[in-house]
Amino acid sequence: MAAPSSNTDLTEEDAADLQFPKDDGLVTTNKITADCINCYQSLNDRFILCAKCDLCICCSCFASGVEFDSHKNDHPYRVMRYDFPLYEHSDWTAQEELLLLDGLLSLGNYKNISKKLTNRTPDDIKSHYEYFYLLKKGHSSLPEISSHENSEFINPAVPFRFRVVDIEEPPRYAATSASYHSVAGYNAARSDFELDYDMNAEDLIANLDFVDSDDPNYQILTDLQCALIQIYNWRLRERLRRRKIIRNHGLILLRKITAWLHRYDSTITQPVYNRLTKFMQCHNGQDFEYLMEGLHRAGELKIHIARLCDFHKRGIKSLKEARLYLNLKQQREENMRDLKTFYANPIFNFKFRGLSSDGHHHHGVSQPAKKRGTFTPLDVIGMPGLEKLLPKERDLCRNCRLAPLSYLELKATLIGENNKLGYLKLLTARRLLKIDVNKTRRLYDFLVDEGYITKG
Repeated sequence: MAAPSSNTDLTEEDAADLQFPKDDGLVTTNKITADCINCYQSLNDRFILCAKCDLCICCSCFASGVEFDSHKNDHPYRVMRYDFPLYEHSDWTAQEELLLLDGLLSLGNYKNISKKLTNRTPDDIKSHYEYFYLLKKGHSSLPEISSHENSEFINPAVPFRFRVVDIEEPPRYAATSASYHSVAGYNAARSDFELDYDMNAEDLIANLDFVDSDDPNYQILTDLQCALIQIYNWRLRERLRRRKIIRNHGLILLRKITAWLHRYDSTITQPVYNRLTKFMQCHNGQDFEYLMEGLHRAGELKIHIARLCDFHKRGIKSLKEARLYLNLKQQREENMRDLKTFYANPIFNFKFRGLSSDGHHHHGVSQPAKKRGTFTPLDVIGMPGLEKLLPKERDLCRNCRLAPLSYLELKATLIGENNKLGYLKLLTARRLLKIDVNKTRRLYDFLVDEGYITKG
């Protein structure tokens, strides 16, 4: 048998030494990808890394000697492998790590990533990513997320309306105070109302009388009376249940609860929190307020994210730049208001220098035509209902100074009238909306151009 040649290809042992360095944990190249740069096939256990071009090539393309762009088949190369654990105390291979990171950028969902990593569940993927990347347990050279004062959100203290004492004890006001008259007949000493719920419940048993045992219908009459008493007890339980809800949620002072709900106008919005108040019967006062405050906080975060997205579109990349932008924007609006005031003053406006002291024009100087006023675009970022609008609709609301929720109501009104008649005239739109005629015209033309309504 002939001795093996010294210039043969790399053996399996040599290839194993050329894989990612296990002691460092991270590869030095920046061009490691999950696909072949030539045929775009997924790289499996082994692949070739061109040491000169810093490109990944699958074994099939390498064996065929393919050449493309500046890459030649005589370039020096390294045999790379994916089937080894990248981090200590982990059974995830380097290939799985690349699929995870690539999936986070392209898919952004643990459930979708699990379709690529068939042997990993979404919970496994989530726990692995949080432990090795977010908590930086994988390697010390992983990039750290800078934390400073400008990037931290300060959670404000939640101003809960209720205290334990307020819930356990009913309000007791002096008989001469205004608060006493605002409780609408509530007697704190008796914890009772002058006009209670289901006031006629006692009429159900008011005419009941004893039944003679010698009566041939004694059993039937007795059963009927017992059924009436059971119905009466059910109505009493409903009355007590409603008293408990009113007491635990502070609904005795209706103005107070109404004013409290207005806190959520810009986050939860009025139609939603009016529906949520029905769930008061399922919670006590503090638990329901925890629910409302949680939804309120989620709404605030949505508004904050919307503002950050708007900053990002404008090329702003930090909160410091955002604060500078807002300050400059405010200064510009103030300057524009001052400029309008200056133009409106005949003393300082050069167009009115031809006016005499009595207000008449000199000969040869004509009075300038009065220009129509221009409106500053409305800042709709963070307003309720903004997420329901398309980009064109947002521009319309901004330029016409329409709140998103108002626009949606006006739009629904016009579309509903159009569906009834099959068409809609501008005069009819003005009669229905009863707003500024210029806004009505722009809204009408927009809905016609977008195909929501048919022009009459």
